[in-house]
Amino acid sequence: MKKIFLLAVLFLATLNFSCSDYFDQVPKDRLTFDEVFDSRESTSKYLATVYTYIPDEFKQRNPGEGEGQGTSGAWVTGCDEADCAWTNNPSNDINRNLLTPQTDMVKVYWRKFYQGINTASIFMQNAHRCKELTPDLLNQWVTEARALRAIYYYYLFRLYGPIVLHGEGPVNQEAPADQLQFSRSSIDECVDFIVSEFDKVLESGHLADKITVTDDYGHIDNSIVMAFKEHTLLLAASPLFNGSNTYFANLSNKDGKKLFPQNLSDAEKTARWEKAADACREFINKYVPGRYDLYKVYTDGKYDAYKSYRDCTRGDDFNSNKEMIFYRIACNTSFMQYDRTPYHSDAPNRDYKGGGAFDVSQDQVDAYLMANGKAPITGYKEDGSPIINPESGYQDTGMSTEQYNDPVTGSFMAPKGVCNAWVNREPRFYADITFNGQRWLNTKDGEVYSTFNYSGNSGIRAGSHDHSSTGYVIRKYAPLGNWDVGGRVCILFRLGQLYLDYAEALNECEPGQPDILKYLNLIRERAGVPLYGSAGLPVPAGQEAMRKAIRAERRIEMAFENCRYFDVRRWNIAMETENRPLRGMNINEDGDKFYVRTILEERKFTPKAYFFPIPQNEIDIDKNLVQNTGWSAVD
Repeated sequence: MKKIFLLAVLFLATLNFSCSDYFDQVPKDRLTFDEVFDSRESTSKYLATVYTYIPDEFKQRNPGEGEGQGTSGAWVTGCDEADCAWTNNPSNDINRNLLTPQTDMVKVYWRKFYQGINTASIFMQNAHRCKELTPDLLNQWVTEARALRAIYYYYLFRLYGPIVLHGEGPVNQEAPADQLQFSRSSIDECVDFIVSEFDKVLESGHLADKITVTDDYGHIDNSIVMAFKEHTLLLAASPLFNGSNTYFANLSNKDGKKLFPQNLSDAEKTARWEKAADACREFINKYVPGRYDLYKVYTDGKYDAYKSYRDCTRGDDFNSNKEMIFYRIACNTSFMQYDRTPYHSDAPNRDYKGGGAFDVSQDQVDAYLMANGKAPITGYKEDGSPIINPESGYQDTGMSTEQYNDPVTGSFMAPKGVCNAWVNREPRFYADITFNGQRWLNTKDGEVYSTFNYSGNSGIRAGSHDHSSTGYVIRKYAPLGNWDVGGRVCILFRLGQLYLDYAEALNECEPGQPDILKYLNLIRERAGVPLYGSAGLPVPAGQEAMRKAIRAERRIEMAFENCRYFDVRRWNIAMETENRPLRGMNINEDGDKFYVRTILEERKFTPKAYFFPIPQNEIDIDKNLVQNTGWSAVD
């Protein structure tokens, strides 16, 4: 049977089989089912199955498909930060508002995460049958399954809003239809249940606080649970979930039960943010800096901001990267690395040649700061042209007349001629964006420069369908060597995100609290960006200004890490951010005409798209299940 690559939080020693195939073969009769839990080995394999539903976000070329249980997302290219040049990618349906309750991706996530929930419940109720497990090991494994079940509920809740809660018991999928009629729980009931499940795990004492490579490496631990708990509370406090989006105010079950909070006072909303801030603070006080810290690289004794930020997300330095909280290891990265490697028609060999189809939007390029820590633009005019920040030193047009410094090696990348818009930007820009004329990361067989204009080595003429749709390619996670070599760590939650969660929650419940600036500046310091409060960069004055600063920082720091899609929704700003056309360079031209901001795709977002629709086939079976507001069977 095929070998699959599972989670970092998994029993690595037992995973030489396909857990999904194993689960599919579990017989239904009682005698044989008992035999599944007859030995420690077979019981551990069943628990391994529970783990397989964790998303592998390196597989976003085919969201909802691939090895394991198919829960990879469409989030990086399904929002305003990026685009997939391949038109058959499901993220394009999101961007063009073409999802329906019948869309395969809509059905896959609902089905797969509920399968994970059901599998966890089955394990929890039957693991005691294994007589080879010691009481301590039994308690540990059952608690892991409880934590994973709550995580799958979190993923469903984040995507679909109010969901169906099944409590402790698994659902008998073979029961008559009249026994499979369930109503959706309210937002508050969902949050309370998920958080209570995390609390049960934390209070049980059955999991380690933090797993290291020297003890029970491979198992979920309390730090992971605490991170998911704080972000669940952050979702609950955010405008989309706290009743501020009135579009969903009347969503009700068929018995009239309202599913969204009704008329919360400002004090009640503040209290939600306080819970999120407290959960973040609890994590920080318990784990930082002893167990977790921001990852930093020093070269010849000197701090290297570029490599610190670049490598904190790569997971290559597995044993010493204290920033990774939740992640998968040994992921097959060939697709992801191919998608982020430009076509390079003039490269010396295939090791340099990719598809370059995961592409950065012009809006995201504009979001990165200048080296002086200031935003290059402050907004856009009605025609889409940028409003340049005169204090930033940014130039939107023309070519540089000075040599451009390559932060990878410190040597000169090109003698001159790089577009002024890409000069003197912050280190994160160069770690995240491959732009026209930039030297490629792989240099083992010579240097190659990526060019995305029409006749360039990675343009339409050379690459046909394998070309950038915007004139930029995502560089974050891109291979430093051959694109088809090596398993990699896929980081799903890191400390930098938790710091930004904390700053955001504090600013909403306690504006001016010193920790807001402290943790925002810790992110900027690691990124090599001047701190707020330093010369020429005043601290954002007031709650609204600080809110904008935190959101702007988060957009850069967490770029292409599956956050932006959900952030603009929970902040209730997607009607603004996702209704903008996709812009980039003019990929159909050469020379100066290439360097013209161009509308490449019209995008559309309507209020119903804040949540996925409930799959129509589920509603057809479950007569108590109501559809999300705005969606209908004929969409």
